[in-house]
Amino acid sequence: MCLLNFRFHDHPEYKLILTANRDEAYDRPTAAAHFWEDAPTVLAGRDLLKMGTWLGITKTGRFAALTNFHNSKADAKEKSIYAHSRGNIVRDYLTSDTSPEAFISALQEQRLQFDGFNLLIGDAEELFHYNNVLNQTSFVLPGTHGLSNDTLDTPWPKVTRGNEQLIQATQNNALPKTEALFSFLTTPLKEKASVPLDQQEKEALFIQHSLYGTVSSTILMIDRFNKVTFVERRFDQTKPLEENHFHFNIIE
Repeated sequence: MCLLNFRFHDHPEYKLILTANRDEAYDRPTAAAHFWEDAPTVLAGRDLLKMGTWLGITKTGRFAALTNFHNSKADAKEKSIYAHSRGNIVRDYLTSDTSPEAFISALQEQRLQFDGFNLLIGDAEELFHYNNVLNQTSFVLPGTHGLSNDTLDTPWPKVTRGNEQLIQATQNNALPKTEALFSFLTTPLKEKASVPLDQQEKEALFIQHSLYGTVSSTILMIDRFNKVTFVERRFDQTKPLEENHFHFNIIE
């Protein structure tokens, strides 16, 4: 997952409106979003190589998402020793009942076992961000936020543009249209063929490259009555593959 833009307690009808693009190798085996057989309350896609995930929500409202962190200036001592799968972090939070604070506290003790990541966890009432390279935790305040492959609200062009377009698509609409959200999520750079991948990763919301690119876009909305809307659109190099819709009420 390489881009999250979200409005948190920043809309009259919705506690959370989140748009997300996952960038990955096109040939990495991945299951579409579904309620897992081995954890029936979890709704998420699944990496079939390591059996973790990058974004998900449970029927009880637990939410987690993860992006990779890239920082060439990071101290070598702070880099991974064991490189355990980062997708297991999201999986482990969604399948536990541990509070976000306690989960992050335990994760800090294991942080060097993973390559760099940003973690967003919580529920519709409170969200926390944790970056294992910087070893920083923050309580997410109400507002519009963006997260890519640096830390929370780093003003990369794609982050800034994603925030602006998210606000534009939702500010005058009490019931945001998923198609309006997908419209900006899935628009590649016009000049993408001549733009190097490392530049696309900072500038393009939707990445298209020869072997790597945006493989799924997800919209997650939780309204003030705790009704969840979850829509995932999956892609290969050239076209959409499928779209999956889920609607449910959070179990109190």
